[in-house]
Amino acid sequence: MSNPDPETVEASAAATNDTAGADADLASAKRVLGIEAAAISDLAESLGEAFRRTLDIMAAVKGRVVVTGMGKSGHIGHKITATLSSTGTPALFVHPAEASHGDLGMITKDDAVFAMSNSGETTELADMVAYAKRFDIPVIAVTGAADSTLANAADVSLVLPKSEEACPMGLAPTTSTTMMLALGDAISVALLQRKGFSPDEFHVLHPGGKLGRRLIKVSDIMHDGDELPLIGAKTSMADALIEMTTKSFGCVGIADAKGVLMGVITDGDLRRHMSPDLLGQVAGDVMTQGVQTIAPEMLASEALAIMNSRSITNIFVTKGDRAIGILHIHDCLRAGVA
Repeated sequence: MSNPDPETVEASAAATNDTAGADADLASAKRVLGIEAAAISDLAESLGEAFRRTLDIMAAVKGRVVVTGMGKSGHIGHKITATLSSTGTPALFVHPAEASHGDLGMITKDDAVFAMSNSGETTELADMVAYAKRFDIPVIAVTGAADSTLANAADVSLVLPKSEEACPMGLAPTTSTTMMLALGDAISVALLQRKGFSPDEFHVLHPGGKLGRRLIKVSDIMHDGDELPLIGAKTSMADALIEMTTKSFGCVGIADAKGVLMGVITDGDLRRHMSPDLLGQVAGDVMTQGVQTIAPEMLASEALAIMNSRSITNIFVTKGDRAIGILHIHDCLRAGVA
């Protein structure tokens, strides 16, 4: 029996080591996510009166929520600041170290301070907390230590449940900062719902990017006023054709004296009524009644879906029964609605 080829043995051993290494990587990742998921679950169960008082303070603030934290807590604080601001609660991040060198002037008596420190003993927060207490500015603490200096100085303390850091040495902030981040989201969303923050308000704060395009309303991109192709039922077809050509929508709406939409004439209607006496007829004789319309407050994405489903390129916009605008499918595409 021949001896195995050394290169084959070496390759087999390397493959075994690679597999073992990959398994160890996955096991490590799953361990981290398991620890952090359990911590968030414990955090949810721990919420109570302190959480409600936090919302009361933040909802009553006339100025801004001033978020602060040092190190990893500070990085989480920047994200919480952004989430609060984008969901209807004006917020500002103030770095605690910079606060002691002039940035305390950014905090007013109309604000509230939202301070995060897992230990509750972060030295750099001392000046901010003292300043807030001096001017009767409410302080909300997020900490893992209920008896810490920060917790004792705060008006409300949100105490994180005891949980091991996912770092195997127990040193790097991991689980604690994950809980802070999740708690910030919970506060932001609860405030959003308490205030009745609407999609329209959300759109005002998110005009750019894909999210902003999803929230564009028909009224934002429709054609109205002099651009609206609209005539009366007794208008001659000769004038109707001029209106269709001038306004370049390939259709014209027919309305009564009060602006109530009665019907529409499209290129298809012209083909169906093509005859030597077409120009001798009036718009009311040629129009199609009972046409699809949309409301100005409808999302443009919904309007686009209607046009696609009905294989049409234009749709009239009505308020009540009155025609107030027209939307072309190209308007949606130019606005990035898809």
